[in-house]
Amino acid sequence: MTAAEKAPPRPGGPAAPDALQGARHDGAVMAQAVKCARDLAKCAETYPDLFDVKPIDETLFNAVACANAFGSPWLTASGIRMAARTSLWIFGLDWLVDHVATSRDEVDDINQRCLDVAEGAPPTPGDGLTRFLADIRDEAAGAPAFAALRDDWLAELRRLLESGVRELAWKSGDRADLPTLDEYLDNADNFGSAWVNISHWIVHADQGVLDHIGELQLVSRDVQRVLRLLNDLATYERDVTWGDLNAQMLGVERAQITARIDEIVARCRERVGPLRDDCPEAVAYLERQIGFSTGFYGLSDYWGSL
Repeated sequence: MTAAEKAPPRPGGPAAPDALQGARHDGAVMAQAVKCARDLAKCAETYPDLFDVKPIDETLFNAVACANAFGSPWLTASGIRMAARTSLWIFGLDWLVDHVATSRDEVDDINQRCLDVAEGAPPTPGDGLTRFLADIRDEAAGAPAFAALRDDWLAELRRLLESGVRELAWKSGDRADLPTLDEYLDNADNFGSAWVNISHWIVHADQGVLDHIGELQLVSRDVQRVLRLLNDLATYERDVTWGDLNAQMLGVERAQITARIDEIVARCRERVGPLRDDCPEAVAYLERQIGFSTGFYGLSDYWGSL
């Protein structure tokens, strides 16, 4: 018998004594993900002008649903609905800004319509992007924490929209205009996860979250930087084909990107330490985003194919 055959089973491995319980738990989480994916598919049917494009398909719905279900495995499908729907909305925004709009004026118009609706204006008739955003806004406004976190929600959305414009300017310029890696990471709000997170906390905020929302958002933006880089490591070939920007196009080697990810993750761990007692679920939610995305982006991506 070889040494490998003699080795004790790894925790969670096929021979682990709690394998049945662990699988039962995973199955329950997956059931919530399936329900969430169905909800996202219904959203796509409700706003067909926004989501009736080939790369937005069941692959994306399922991936977004799983990311949010396994990111908050203690919640039901209704509990992760806000995070999943805001995530889906961002994919629609990205498609319009990166692949449909043909001028800076068009992008500025998209952004202004979104900001107006987020602040309370009615959606533009026939515009699925603002119709969906208005529905998200109204659901968020029904949560008790919305009044306290509304300004944070609007600020994160504004960062998301403005960072998209900034990236467009980088893509349309010559190589001398490309950002440094630090500048690129400072613009990671175009990834959108920080806005998803504040939307999620509006629905689930307890007093601990409200008391520490500033610190949580600092960590949230760092997590967003990590996710941006993990995504870039996974999607370089697609980004080249689609004409999108990627950290690897800035003259940065993969090893440098990996080292920067490790550095930011270490900073996240240091920052969440003092928050664990007062807002344990919010801390676990952020940490699980990093863990899930590290595993996911090592093997796959969210978008369907063109």
